[in-house]
Amino acid sequence: MIRAKITVVLGLAVLMACCQKPVEKSTNPIAEQLESVKGKGILFGHQDDLAYGMNWSYVDGESDVKRVAGDYPAMFGWELGGVELKNTHDLDSIPFQVMKDLVVKGYEMGGVNTFSWHPFSVINGENAWNTETDVVKHILQNGSHHKEFLVQLDRVADFLQSLKTGDGEVVPFIFRPWHEMDGTWFWWGAKNCTPDEFKELFRFSVDYLKNKKGLSQMLVAYSPDRNFTSLEEYLTWYPGDDVVDIIGMDNYYDLKMPDGEKEAIKKLHILIAYAKEKQKFSALTETGLENVTDSLWFTQKLGKVVSDSLVSKELSYVMVWRNDPKVHFFFPYENHSAATDAKSFLDQPEMLLLNDFNKLKKINN
Repeated sequence: MIRAKITVVLGLAVLMACCQKPVEKSTNPIAEQLESVKGKGILFGHQDDLAYGMNWSYVDGESDVKRVAGDYPAMFGWELGGVELKNTHDLDSIPFQVMKDLVVKGYEMGGVNTFSWHPFSVINGENAWNTETDVVKHILQNGSHHKEFLVQLDRVADFLQSLKTGDGEVVPFIFRPWHEMDGTWFWWGAKNCTPDEFKELFRFSVDYLKNKKGLSQMLVAYSPDRNFTSLEEYLTWYPGDDVVDIIGMDNYYDLKMPDGEKEAIKKLHILIAYAKEKQKFSALTETGLENVTDSLWFTQKLGKVVSDSLVSKELSYVMVWRNDPKVHFFFPYENHSAATDAKSFLDQPEMLLLNDFNKLKKINN
């Protein structure tokens, strides 16, 4: 029997009077799986992997990772931006109905699904990257547009609740909202709200989705960008142990700089130590090199990070961004100059693709 539970710490000092009741403690299938393979490997993930790649789109069974490495990633990343407007397609032009089918497929294959959300502003209708108008303070509980924000959350919940297999089995998932808040490029970022306002937004969102809308199948990830050098800085925006299950970090910048892998390792050590103390999972929640311009990036940059002794023992997963031929790509396609290196990286014992992940789960069962 797999032994695992996420320990939810209640009564944290950062609780604010405006916040909702604490999120109820629950056992999640993903938590059990992550716990069961901890120390045996790091799950590799890829955004939009099953939907499209560099020379194909919506072809059943295709995957750029599989084409290069011979197997699917163990994690599948998806984007919810646009669902709050009842759009038919997400920000990356994936039809939500198609996404739903692929999420279920990924789950039935044995993979883990994770969702990011870049919502449009209820203030001016602009996308997540428009920072000309302050939004957060207006969508909090006493804000002028709180009711409109609730409508957005309801639509997110409706989609996530619809993720079920043909037999009616609920699909568990990781939700990673309001990421990179320590940067200045999103309307929920450091340029447009205070840490307290952000914490309230994060706490309210999670509480509403879990307790009001009943999304108990959800694990929650906290993922600032790499703008920290100490635990105190890392926790500047942290909403509380009782609403976070995965202690994460997004990091592109360090891994394109000379010796930047050393900086990335130092930062991962900070969040890993906190995750261990609080009995949570740790992850490199988003990374990559745009257009993979360094043919050895996977082994010499990311590979050195995951092979660090502490990282390889404690990190649960690492995910690279999507492959969109019209915009950019973060995993090499067949015959790309970095394809051989990427395969070598994924052949490392630290890295788990889908078959590796499924085999470990069977052993632990």
